[in-house]
Amino acid sequence: MDWKKLGKALLFPHMAIMIMLIPIATVLVVCSLLFLENDSIGAILSYVLAAYTLTVWCFKIPYLIKIFKNFKDENKYARRWLDDERLRMNVTLFGTLIWNTVYALFQLWLGFYHHTFWYYSLAGYYISLAVMRFFLARYTRTYKRGEQMRVELKKYRACGIVFLIMNLALALIIFFMVYWNRTFVHHEITTIAMAAYTFTAFTFAIINIVKYRKYNSPVYSASKAISLAAACVSLLTLESTMLTTWGQGESDEFRQLMLAMTGIVIVLFIVAMAVYMIVKANRDLKALNESENDIT
Repeated sequence: MDWKKLGKALLFPHMAIMIMLIPIATVLVVCSLLFLENDSIGAILSYVLAAYTLTVWCFKIPYLIKIFKNFKDENKYARRWLDDERLRMNVTLFGTLIWNTVYALFQLWLGFYHHTFWYYSLAGYYISLAVMRFFLARYTRTYKRGEQMRVELKKYRACGIVFLIMNLALALIIFFMVYWNRTFVHHEITTIAMAAYTFTAFTFAIINIVKYRKYNSPVYSASKAISLAAACVSLLTLESTMLTTWGQGESDEFRQLMLAMTGIVIVLFIVAMAVYMIVKANRDLKALNESENDIT
């Protein structure tokens, strides 16, 4: 038996086999989590298959990167998407605007249906995000980056002011969570999916905050600040869900303390970000006015 050939076949299977492994491994792991004991043979085999699937795909990463680079260089639409930051910003802003609006209306409907300020406060928060993104999207659709710097700075400052007002809705959300011990109850699979989404959104929000600073556009920076604020609230919701799902042995006081601490940190962070945006916009507007006066 050619062990070298066998090892190569196991570590680098055909692409069709790798694609088939993804849904098979996913279904088996989900079924094991839902219906089997963790130490059962079926569960162990499903975990091994999932680990194997992840391993072979990791080995394929250099090949996938090469395919992506070739596609980017040869496809005109891919080149335009990667080279045109204005197009990316418009698509991102309008996409998140639609999502925020739909989600805010859904929370508002839940508030009317259940007659609770809990959903009203969530609706107010996401409506605030939608309003900010709407005004930013109007600008990026009409003007190029840096074309109207004074307008960009004013919108940047306005977003900082809205952040301060938005914190009232956020404080109300945290109040419901802590004072009335309001928590989210979800299945473990749903909680894992929420965790994956939240940490991904939070990571990309931080990366984009740093990445888009190179464009020196207050509007671009404001849009990424909005994404970071949304990710922070998602993080708070995730903590509440995880404490409820996996913290059955903990007391209500412990959950309330943890949520209160996290909530205070998030509120202070958003306030600090808002103050920074307002101060920076005022300072840059002042410098812009002085430079124009010097020219005249």
